[in-house]
Amino acid sequence: MEKISEQLIDLVEETSRKLNRISMEAWNHRSSPVKWSKKEILGHLIDSAANNHQRFIRAQYEQNSKITYDQNKWVSTQDYQGSEIDDLINLWKSYNKHLAHIISIFPQDKYNNHCDIGKDQPVTIEWIIHDYIRHLKHHLDQLF
Repeated sequence: MEKISEQLIDLVEETSRKLNRISMEAWNHRSSPVKWSKKEILGHLIDSAANNHQRFIRAQYEQNSKITYDQNKWVSTQDYQGSEIDDLINLWKSYNKHLAHIISIFPQDKYNNHCDIGKDQPVTIEWIIHDYIRHLKHHLDQLF
């Protein structure tokens, strides 16, 4: 997992520089009333970090924990659109650095522990960690 942790740190550092170059107009723009703005996408990535934080920790001592969330309700309830973008960027960056630390020290004998994330069947924490990176990259592509 050390390699995944390093990959996450590199992604956070590279992305942080790019995020600061996005204009306020671009952050707030919605292509349609039902689509998220870039600011809300970043908020969703913070929510993803928060939920995966729970998964990464609880999967070390619980089997088949159910940790799911309604992403649309999380985004709308927190009013990311009305938040300060610098605060969101700093929170996203700090949260992901912390997750990288957790991933770097994750016990190998716990990789196959399972967590219910709302899929058809529970998945391994190793799968969740890899999926977290895939999901993050997907949404970062949307921002840029």
